[in-house]
Amino acid sequence: QVQLVESGGGLVQPGESLRLSCTASGVDLDYYYIAWFRQAPGKEREGVSYISSSAATTYYSDSVKGRFAASRDNGKNTAYLQMNRLTPEDTAVYYCAAGLDYGTGHTVSVFAEPLYEYWGQGTQVTVSS
Repeated sequence: QVQLVESGGGLVQPGESLRLSCTASGVDLDYYYIAWFRQAPGKEREGVSYISSSAATTYYSDSVKGRFAASRDNGKNTAYLQMNRLTPEDTAVYYCAAGLDYGTGHTVSVFAEPLYEYWGQGTQVTVSS
């Protein structure tokens, strides 16, 4: 059974940082690209970061570019999202998702949800003073 488990969420003040982790079991993340999505109350889920299976390629949404950084440790079967200079607008449930990398590239946005076979259950991030 494949599971992705996010951790590292919590309550922080504006300007602070958090690092989210996404640990997989039942699947070797070496062959998967990973994206982080978030969903704020009353809003649609949006993609915020993407990292390829080799970690050679990353993409970020405009809203987090320059503040968030995706990384991965395939030896630990874990992906990370470092979030810096957090603002209240970053408050959301954050999900990691994994998609099998066939090595053919993407013809759609890397944040298209059908690209991802496996999803975590989400971790809450709240930014408030």
